[in-house]
Amino acid sequence: MKRDLEWIEKLDDGVKRTVRIAIQKGKITWQFKLSNMRLWDHTTPPTPADWAKLEAKIDQLYYRRRAGYQELEFVRLMKKKYTPVSVPTDAEEEISV
Repeated sequence: MKRDLEWIEKLDDGVKRTVRIAIQKGKITWQFKLSNMRLWDHTTPPTPADWAKLEAKIDQLYYRRRAGYQELEFVRLMKKKYTPVSVPTDAEEEISV
């Protein structure tokens, strides 16, 4: 991609959280920053919600022809690889039957 993706979300406690993603040469770099902190955090792993939001953003860019299909598929592959799969409990299985 030619530039980084970035979005700002407001947390429940009123603090703004900025998420910045760079996709380059088969690598995704995540950066997080809270409005009450001075420096960017490069070590915190993204949450499943972060992965879902990134996939939605890339999908929008692909639809507008501002991102390639390879980037969209790469994000989907990385999302599947790094998002934990939830195992249903016995209670959830009984409800779904």
